[in-house]
Order: sequence, then C-alpha cells, then structure tokens
Amino acid sequence: MNYDLLFEPVKIGPVTAPNRFFSVPHANGHSPLMPNGSVMMREMKAEGGWGTVSMQLAEIDPGSDISNLPIEKFWDEQDVKSHARLTERLRARGALSAIEIGHTGLRSRGMANGFPVLGPSNLSTLKPGIPVQCKAMDKADIRDLRKSYRDAIRRSKQAGYDITYVYAAHDASILWHFLSPVYNRRTDEYGGSFENRLRLFREVLEEAQDEAAGEIAIAVRFAVHELSGPKAITCDGEGRDVVEALAEIPDLWDVNVSGWNRDSGTSRFDPEGFQEEFTSFVKTVTTKPVVGVGRFTSPDAMVSQIRRGVLDLIGGARPSIADPFLPNKIREGRIEDIRECIGCNICAASDANSLPLRCTQNPTVSEEWRRGWHPENVPAARSQKHALVVGSGPAGLEAALTLARAGHRVTVAEKADVFGGRVARECLLPGLSAWGRVRDYRLYQLQQLSNVDLYAQSLLTASDIAAFEADHVFVATGSTWERQGRGHTSYEPIAGFQDTAMTPDDVMAGKPIAGPVIIYDDDHYYMGHVLALKMVREGHAVTLVSPLSDIATWTNYTLEQPRVVAELHQAGVGLMPNTFAQKCSGNRLEIARSDTKEELQSLAFGTLIHIGLRDPDLALYNALPEGVSSTLIGDALAPGLIQAAVFSGHKAAMEFETAPGERVHNREAPILFV
Repeated sequence: MNYDLLFEPVKIGPVTAPNRFFSVPHANGHSPLMPNGSVMMREMKAEGGWGTVSMQLAEIDPGSDISNLPIEKFWDEQDVKSHARLTERLRARGALSAIEIGHTGLRSRGMANGFPVLGPSNLSTLKPGIPVQCKAMDKADIRDLRKSYRDAIRRSKQAGYDITYVYAAHDASILWHFLSPVYNRRTDEYGGSFENRLRLFREVLEEAQDEAAGEIAIAVRFAVHELSGPKAITCDGEGRDVVEALAEIPDLWDVNVSGWNRDSGTSRFDPEGFQEEFTSFVKTVTTKPVVGVGRFTSPDAMVSQIRRGVLDLIGGARPSIADPFLPNKIREGRIEDIRECIGCNICAASDANSLPLRCTQNPTVSEEWRRGWHPENVPAARSQKHALVVGSGPAGLEAALTLARAGHRVTVAEKADVFGGRVARECLLPGLSAWGRVRDYRLYQLQQLSNVDLYAQSLLTASDIAAFEADHVFVATGSTWERQGRGHTSYEPIAGFQDTAMTPDDVMAGKPIAGPVIIYDDDHYYMGHVLALKMVREGHAVTLVSPLSDIATWTNYTLEQPRVVAELHQAGVGLMPNTFAQKCSGNRLEIARSDTKEELQSLAFGTLIHIGLRDPDLALYNALPEGVSSTLIGDALAPGLIQAAVFSGHKAAMEFETAPGERVHNREAPILFV
C-alpha cells in the first residue's frame, strides 16, 4: 500500500501539521519537578517523525489539585520557562507542539493546596475512598474559572505552543462535570437543560479562541461516548449533540471514549482501532480536522482511517511510547522494523504509581535524558568482542540485539525448540497473543544481522560455556514458578502444596488437568485469571481464590481490573477474594478469611494450581568456572514483569565495557530558594 497519504500536511486553524502523525496528550510520569526527562521524551518523538507532539494534561490553577499524581502545572509565569524549552526543541525538529489545559473539578483532592474541590453541585469527589466533598460553584467561581482558562491560553502563547487543547474528556474535566446530568444538579443557567449544561463548555471554547487571536490553534478533547462510569454521554445521544452544537468553534477535534480505562483498553480486551464505532460520526458533522486514537501500529489501518473519512490525523499515545520512530519507519518503507505496542498498559501502571513511564517494548523510554539512551541508536563498541547469550527470553533477546547493534559478535543459545522463553509460552494463553510481539520484533531484527548466530535446541553446560571461550557470557536462564505455596502475601510454604499443586509452568507445558480446578493466586497480576479462562474453555469448573481483598490487584494499575472481574463472572469462574489457604490435605484445600482468620469450609478439587513466587534458575550461572566473565540478567536476576526483563537485558548490554563510574544516571534536582 502507498503510505504517502500519511505524510500530507494538515491545516489546523492558523498552523499546519507537517504530517498526519499526532502524538496526543498522555501522562508520562514526569512531574513538573522533572522537566528534563519530560522534554527529552517528547523531543525523541519529534525526531522520530511525529508531526505534532503534545504535553500532558496541565492544571490551569492551584484549585485543580491531583497532587498525588505527577500532573503538569501551568498555573503562572513560573511554569512558562520549562514549557518554552519543550516547544523550542520540538520546533527545531520540525514538529508542532500542543499543550492540554484543564481543571479536574470533581477529580481534584483539595488536600495539597488547601483549596476546596470545585464542582457544578455539592457532591463527593470522584474518588470514593477520599472523604472529601466539593463546593458547588457560585457565579464568582465560574468567572474565576473562565479567567483561569484565558490566562492559560495566554501562557500557552508565551511558551510558544502551536496548539492549546481545552480538555473535556475521561470524566476528569470540570467542563465534563458541568455537561453531565449525573454531576450537574444545578437549577440556574448552568444546569438543567442540555443547552444550559453546555454553557460553560461553550463559553470557555469561545473565550479560548478570542484569547488565541488567530496566533495559535485551539483544540478540544472530548469523549463522545461513555463505556464506563454513569454512561450519561453516548455517541448517539448527547455526545453527538455536543459535537454538533460546537462543531465549528475549535480548530481541531480530538475525540475518544470515556473513562480512561476504556480509552486505553488493553490488547486483552480491545483490538486495534476499536473506537471507530463510537467516533466515526464526528467528521460528518464538522468541517474541522479530527484526530482519534486506537492503539494504531499498522500503517494499513492508519491509511484506511484516512481514506474512509474516519480521521484526519492518526493519534498515538501508547504506540508513540513503544516506538517513537514509527512515522520515520513507515516513511522509509521499514514496516517490519516497527516496535509495535503490545497493549499491556505497563506505561499506565507507571504513571498510576507516580513513576516515569516504563514500556515493555521500549526499554529506553524515560531514560533519554537520565541515561542518554536512544530507542534506535546504540553507541558503537569500543572494541568488538564475542558475547554469548544463554537463553532467548525477553532479557536474552534484548541483550543480544543491543550488543549486536553496538557491533559485537553475538551468539544466542536456547535450550528449547523455539526462541522467546516465557513470552513464547505466555502469548499462547487467552488474550495474550499480542505479547508475542516482544519476541517477534527482537527475533526478526537479530535475524537480519550478519554478526549474530541463533541456535535453538542448544542446552549448554558450564563446561560447554567455558570451552566456547566467549569474551563475556550473559546468562538469561529465567525462572520457574514455585509449587510450595509461597507468594506475595505469605513467605512460608503451605502444608501439602509441594506434593499436590501444579504451577503455571505445568499448565503451559500441557500436563493433564482434572476438574474441578482451584487456582490459588498469590501473584495478583494476569496469570491467575488467564489460566482460569483457559481452564473454563477446556471444560473445567474453576474457582479462583485470592488472599487479597480483590481479584488481580495489579490490574487496577493497568486499567483492567473491573473488566477482568466481569470476564471471570461471565465465564462462570467462582471468585473467592480475601481468602487464604491454610493447608492442602488430599484433594481438599482448607481455607480461611484473610482478615479475621475465620476458618471456612474446605474446597474439593481435581487440580490445584498455585501461582506465587518464582525461583530464579541459577544452576548454570553458579556452576560457571572461575575466570568466565559473566552477567546475570532478566528473571534469572530477579523474577518480575516482562518489561523488567527487557529493561534488564538492555541495561546490561548498554553498560557492557563500562565501569560503574562511567555510567550516566542524571538526576532531576530541585532549586533551593532559601
């Protein structure tokens, strides 16, 4: 297919985007106290060909307070300087810059700055666990809010932004809260009828255009359909009505679905481009350009969106994190070199924990300034050496690829019939097929390099490795799941587990299963529920037992937990949270409540599957003779996320040949005024 269409310029009000690749606003885990990392992360996208690159949501004044998360501040002139550095760097790369401004209304906390939470009506905040109510805004509050928006537009111009977003999406904007009848219980001119509830949104947009004065473009980000939450806004109801009513006011429409957990759905639940059915109407009711997202990694899908009149610009958040150079690779005809997003949402989990972003596919993200890493360019080796990588899981493949790109001779030895380690096994489980891209991208890249040899079915002993005489050995032998009952809530073995329980390794190896099945999940991420689905699909009755108070706790951070629980309920899986295993006796599991320790009835099973801790496979590493230069990486070093294994492999390869004192690790430092 001809992809020239993707590189056409698009006029957005008074500015022109150089192409159709639009890195939309997304949280990046860098607070305003970390401007260097924030700037360089975004500059990397501009270098990689994204024609427009956006700053994340920026609070317009101190009353918008989500200080427990690393949200950008845009309160006053003090904030302009760091933003000006960003726009300067993006402009030098030929990209437009955009900033998303907003007030978070009922999503605010009212704790860090001492201001009351503001909302259209006197309701609780949208964080039920926080005992805070909001103040129903009076007319003076509304006037002050409108002024704050105008002031933020003025600062946008001072900072050199080309586009300023007015944010009204994800149930995290005060404009959304005024619009929604769920939150707006007013009886004055700002409440009641649709036109009244729309009034503040309209006023802010019109005043934004007035303040912009044709010098910068005004965009609006709006969720046209709620897929989670109270569902008051739908694409065939008031979502469409809003777009029709405001159609020609902004210079650009950025449309999506709400809430954030659905807008950023994982590949387990949502395919590429899934939002089209909700957003495709927008171009039929406005003449202004439209940008949207859909975890787009296929250039064919992108071209299809443009040709069919769904979008004018291809929005990317997660794909631009996984591969900042995606546009350039398409331009250069290197489609097979795209490092595709796997939709795992480790990036979202990082931000939810107030940490700079991590990415399973791109280990260099957040390290552009801190460590000087580049997603495409690896510094040339000081002297070519021969590296042996034992194991071809995510750590081994990443280390091998990074070493080879540096110019070293690399040999990869894998004991299994296929390459990929844990990824090769796990991508066969329900919903995880996209995770195979971690292996596929690296394996393909290695196969194109003349300085790499790949050997499957190659089980090496310590003496084999010594005889190989490599200059350095990277040991990526992975880990195995324990079966004795130890997990993240209990470090002690559980009686009877060692002789009875199966592990995920057993299941993935195809060992016979007899129902009914009990899964004891003391890992609390994806493995418990994907194995439960696998067992159900194979015809077994399944009960999932978790010692924590909810199921698959970590998936709260990856924005999946409600959908995980719903899927398990729909599949007929019995769920027993807040329940710990006391012992296994015969074919019965003795259980008790986690909180009160009250003993419960025992559960009969045909198969007990335990998901808990993993043991690093250190036998080979510990057996290496003295004098063999070696580095332990990945799950063999510390069992964890696939992202952590990839990062471990990359870091080890980047630090090869360097002494600890030579390794760059920049720190963001606050300014001391007293």
